[in-house]
Amino acid sequence: MVKRDFVFASESVSEGHPDKVCDRISDAVVDTFLGAEPHARVACETLATTNRVVMAGEVRGPDAITHEQLVEVARHAIKDIGYEQQGFHWKHAAIDCYLHKQSADIAQGVDASGNKDEGAGDQGIMFGYACRETPELMPAPIYYAHAILRSLAEARHSGAAPLLGPDAKSQVSLYYAGGKPVRATSIVVSTQHDGSIDQDEVREIVRPHVVNVLPEGWMCDEEHFYVNPTGRFVIGGPDGDCGLTGRKIIVDTYGGAAPHGGGAFSGKDPSKVDRSAAYAARYLAKNVVAAGLAERCTLQVSYAIGVAKPLSLYIDTGNTAQVDEDKLARVLQELLDLSPRGIRTHLGLNKPIYARTSAYGHFGRPPEADGGFSWERLDLVDALRRAF
Repeated sequence: MVKRDFVFASESVSEGHPDKVCDRISDAVVDTFLGAEPHARVACETLATTNRVVMAGEVRGPDAITHEQLVEVARHAIKDIGYEQQGFHWKHAAIDCYLHKQSADIAQGVDASGNKDEGAGDQGIMFGYACRETPELMPAPIYYAHAILRSLAEARHSGAAPLLGPDAKSQVSLYYAGGKPVRATSIVVSTQHDGSIDQDEVREIVRPHVVNVLPEGWMCDEEHFYVNPTGRFVIGGPDGDCGLTGRKIIVDTYGGAAPHGGGAFSGKDPSKVDRSAAYAARYLAKNVVAAGLAERCTLQVSYAIGVAKPLSLYIDTGNTAQVDEDKLARVLQELLDLSPRGIRTHLGLNKPIYARTSAYGHFGRPPEADGGFSWERLDLVDALRRAF
């Protein structure tokens, strides 16, 4: 790929965005089941609107987990995000749970039996990506868009920014010179706020969270620093806009800098390859780049429902590979069993580690001691270097 000069933008949304509220509730349901039974099956969709939440989907897990308990799980998630507003309040919202047992037809295709290994939970294509634009090997626009909102959320939770609300969006446009990001051309931040402050005051609250997140000298000029461009953002969250699980899949991955297979992550247990195989693809791509085998790496893997082994593995390094890509594909499949069971075992995915992934991106986050973000580990680097 020819290196050139261009501007590329990515957006992020905060944990209080209506769709992210739903992602958080759905993933909290997943964690509840996996915490009780590591091999539970969950496919939970959530809708949120003015003081109402509806959960629906299919589960297979302990009968001891009741609808009443899951309603409380949803309330706790909303409270943790910080919603105590007239139009959306963790204590007063009506919450309905319509989760029911998983289809026996799906179960028989996915479950292991006799000589048959556990199959993929659905057909589909999943992508993983890594590049050298940030130390976390993530595309720079989405990385900084997430970081701005995460900084604002931390200030809100700590009490340092009490006049900000949970709902927020960011958009970062970066100028690339010779294919590398060098500065921001524009920054957009829209954040819910108390009615007692105006647009200029919100702008000054937001400013340091942008300046401190971006590399030195990257801040755009004042004319292209947009904060609450409509002028007012008091009504927000599900009261201002209906939310649904799985509507922010590009925010969840690479901000449009890499392909997306189309499947959402939140609300799905790791037997669903929409989630686990996308994590595995990121894991492999990140280790390839970290090992110095390519400047960037895109992986695609595909599956058929009920079939354990992937149907294909595709690698594209944008002509940056230092090694033979066909051999690289073979080596990666030797280092990681890409069957659903192999992925879950290698990455330790049958754990209640998913609510934390529901906002600020599933990738580019540090691996955690309890197994959270295990797909961000770099433990294949030495093996990859030895192989070449």
